Amino acid sequence: MGSFELLKHSKKSKARAGILRTSRGSIPTPVFMPVGTQGTVKTLTPHMLEEIGVDIILSNTYHLALRPGVEMISKLGGLHAMMQWHKPILTDSGGYQVFSLAKIRKISPEGVMFRSHIDGSSVFFTPESVIDTQEGLGSDIWMPLDICTAYPSSKETTKRDLDLTHEWEARSERHWKRKNTDALLFGLIQGGMFKEYRKESIEFVTQYDFPGYAIGGVSVGEPREMMDEILSFCAESLPQHKPRYAMGIGLPDNLDVAISQGVDMFDCVVPTRLARHGHFFSREGQCNIRNQRFRTDTSPLDPACQCYACKHFSRAYIRHLIAAREILGITLLSYHNVYFLVHRVKKIREEILNET
Repeated sequence: MGSFELLKHSKKSKARAGILRTSRGSIPTPVFMPVGTQGTVKTLTPHMLEEIGVDIILSNTYHLALRPGVEMISKLGGLHAMMQWHKPILTDSGGYQVFSLAKIRKISPEGVMFRSHIDGSSVFFTPESVIDTQEGLGSDIWMPLDICTAYPSSKETTKRDLDLTHEWEARSERHWKRKNTDALLFGLIQGGMFKEYRKESIEFVTQYDFPGYAIGGVSVGEPREMMDEILSFCAESLPQHKPRYAMGIGLPDNLDVAISQGVDMFDCVVPTRLARHGHFFSREGQCNIRNQRFRTDTSPLDPACQCYACKHFSRAYIRHLIAAREILGITLLSYHNVYFLVHRVKKIREEILNET
């Protein structure tokens, strides 16, 4: 069983610095986790991720279960061996796909029936099968099957989703305990944008002694102010001695606010997704490399950044690569964007520890 140690509380906000220990190593928090949906962080090798300083990545249970499948991954030695990534991996449950693939799924009290987005075949996820799948993958932190309620949704819909999610979490927790595994199962808070349901979810989920707690159902299209309010409400109500994970949060300003509210862990596809569309982070804000003003710009993507892309290449060159549809352009933007977020969070952690 893992453990979480709080090292410091900020004197200026609710931010905290800690260490989450897993069987595959310790994770300093707060931490940003790049997303490797299908067993890879798009366009980046594991060596690049290690060079960047990534401490943990996230992979997707739904996608990996469909392709290449748990049996094949097991034959290849598990997810870590297949990817050649030897630090911790968190796997989500497929709950986000209940939201994002709403047109090809059907929910019942027993679980979720998906029509595969690959070949149209039927695949049935239950709370127990999702735990079994994550065990087969060999990941280090597991998530229970849940329903990520869309925004906007009525109170009636939100309450129905919440009750079923709680039932599934209880089943997941029982099945996880039977396995007597070193993998950590996080509890998951849902309840949409309704504080009374979030409160109900926190009270229900925290009755189980999960190693950590995740805040789901945010960053699903709601206004920024509403997301910040829900994150703050949940974070301050969750146990102090357990890590808090906000699912799907990754824009720089969102990370800053969520950390100040006492959230410890974050993941998002945004750094590599934006890179594929030619966007990059900088101290000036989010920029589009295709902009004409970068055509002859010999400066790095971000003059203050120490990543490989910024140390060696100019905006003009990377703009040329993107314009020419060269894969290296996306790789360099992805490398920079992941580095930017990972080190932004690491810097905040150091500021918490040093009281600066």
